[in-house]
Amino acid sequence: MFSKARITAIGSYVPERVITNHDFEKMIDTNDEWITKRTGIKERRFAAENEFTSDLCMKAIEDLIIRYNKEISDVDFIIVSTISPDYQTPSVASYIQGKLGIRNAGAIDLNAACAGFTYGLHMANALITSGIHKKILVIGAETISKMTDFSDRTTCILFGDGAGVVLVEEDQDGHFLASSVHSEGEKAIHLYSTNLSHTMFQQDLEHKRQLVQNGREVYKWAVTTVPEYMNTLLSTTNLTFDNIDWFIPHSANLRMIESICEKSGFSIEKTIYSMVKYGNTSAASIPLSLDLGIKEGKIKVGDTLLLYGFGGGLSHSGQVIKWG
Repeated sequence: MFSKARITAIGSYVPERVITNHDFEKMIDTNDEWITKRTGIKERRFAAENEFTSDLCMKAIEDLIIRYNKEISDVDFIIVSTISPDYQTPSVASYIQGKLGIRNAGAIDLNAACAGFTYGLHMANALITSGIHKKILVIGAETISKMTDFSDRTTCILFGDGAGVVLVEEDQDGHFLASSVHSEGEKAIHLYSTNLSHTMFQQDLEHKRQLVQNGREVYKWAVTTVPEYMNTLLSTTNLTFDNIDWFIPHSANLRMIESICEKSGFSIEKTIYSMVKYGNTSAASIPLSLDLGIKEGKIKVGDTLLLYGFGGGLSHSGQVIKWG
């Protein structure tokens, strides 16, 4: 794939409030052993009552600036991938553009749920490679705790809050090696949160503006779809799984990731995920995992990474990139 863009910096942030599996034992009929066995999750972070998605974005951007000493006043586009925006309008992207005081930047929110960050990278690479933009912030951020149904014991244990951001800049030696975006909207009813409409495909929905998920159906879809399209994505390049240094999937559920690795033939030992400490953070999970890999010294400059997001929509998207 022809590219003139690369990621030059990364930042992340998770809220201070830690919610452990033992905390859920006091809230619902569950226990740490049950949650760990089925999901691999041990804890997650919840935003404070007065802390919203835009606040997490700002903290992640501050982390990027401090760690990489980057100037962002000349950023010319901001993409925020989220399903939990502060407002229906303005977009989170516009709101943080105003907070940052960046005068010459376009700003949009992108809703592709758990595939949102990889969709955002797809757009950023295309916009820069086409010559339309030169410097783009791509953010994946969520405060899912604010739209979680805590009476649903199979769903509420999964989700957490967090934000991750990367800076994508023009570079003649483009580091985006392959990209794909897909949607299976006919299966959308398996994962939704209502808004103005209370029906989908002529079926009535639970109208409570909280996440509703058919976990069994989403699981079945992911473990069959993702391995197939991982191979399809690599087939567009001269690469094989042997050339991939690290696989970074959406951190939905550790058992799901183990199954995806088994079916695809990719090693779980070369897979990086963030759900153990942070839970399922939807659009934030891949950048949080990516940054964990960097902080832990696993990901090195020059490594080839396969990122794959999947979830609500039901949408899924993959990126093969060279890091650094």
